[in-house]
Amino acid sequence: MTVTPAPTPAAHTTPLRFGYGTNGLTDLRLDDALALLASLGYDGVGLTLDHMHLDPLAPGLAARTRHVGRRLSKLGLGVTIETGARYVLDPRRKHGPSLLDPDPAARAARAGLLLTAVRVAADLGARAVHCFSGVTPAGTPPDLAWQRLRESLGPVIEAAATAGVPLAVEPEPGHLLATLADFHHLRRALGDPSSLGLTLDIGHCQCLEPSSPADCVRDAAPWLRHVQIEDMRRGVHEHLPFGDGEIDFPPVLEALAATGYQGLTVVELPRHSHAGPELAARSIDFLRKAQPAGAGSALPAGGARC
Repeated sequence: MTVTPAPTPAAHTTPLRFGYGTNGLTDLRLDDALALLASLGYDGVGLTLDHMHLDPLAPGLAARTRHVGRRLSKLGLGVTIETGARYVLDPRRKHGPSLLDPDPAARAARAGLLLTAVRVAADLGARAVHCFSGVTPAGTPPDLAWQRLRESLGPVIEAAATAGVPLAVEPEPGHLLATLADFHHLRRALGDPSSLGLTLDIGHCQCLEPSSPADCVRDAAPWLRHVQIEDMRRGVHEHLPFGDGEIDFPPVLEALAATGYQGLTVVELPRHSHAGPELAARSIDFLRKAQPAGAGSALPAGGARC
């Protein structure tokens, strides 16, 4: 990884707000994970709805969501709702079913999960609800896949607009919607609804976008509703701890601070839960050192929000 000195900030920058994804803390109870992140000085959490934390399919969701809301408030943590759980809907198919599934009932199940996520997000005062398209099923023509995606997302976008919580679609390598260009294709096809925004994964930019990650941030700025961050190498979709990949982070964080983005920038290391507490500590230290001067959190570094 190339590292340049943190650049002098632009005249107008927005303080960056860092979070950590619960999909990288699956060996911890949710209460313990939230307490850990607050004690390390994180500003928020990317909360993945899954069986090991806030299960969206188990009984008593409303009561459990209220408990989480009280915990977040006590700890001073913001939240974004993530929907990338691997087997939450189907114990045999990773991320299945998707919004592109040939079976209408299967597509409806995925859309139903997103509708639940919107309700949870509204109850928690979340900044956004993250989602992705899914992989195009074998034998499905691209036009049909895009049609299924538009139709599946329609009710979710309407619910997000009603709830006042933006839906933030993530370009995901290997999916139908894989790039920033694909996001804009969907946005235009849907009539550019105000409740549809973008989840930008910085590692994915390094992996497959033609522009640099910093340029991707600048290009995506008007639609940014959620940001995920980790290290990555060109052409390899593997989420890596900071310093293990190729990304030069100070220019990326400077670009992000200059956009006026006010949401969370969430560390996403879903395959490193075995070392989650250690990596959460290392990650916040890395990000603080890499961010431009003057763009830090309003709270003292390392200060707990209890």
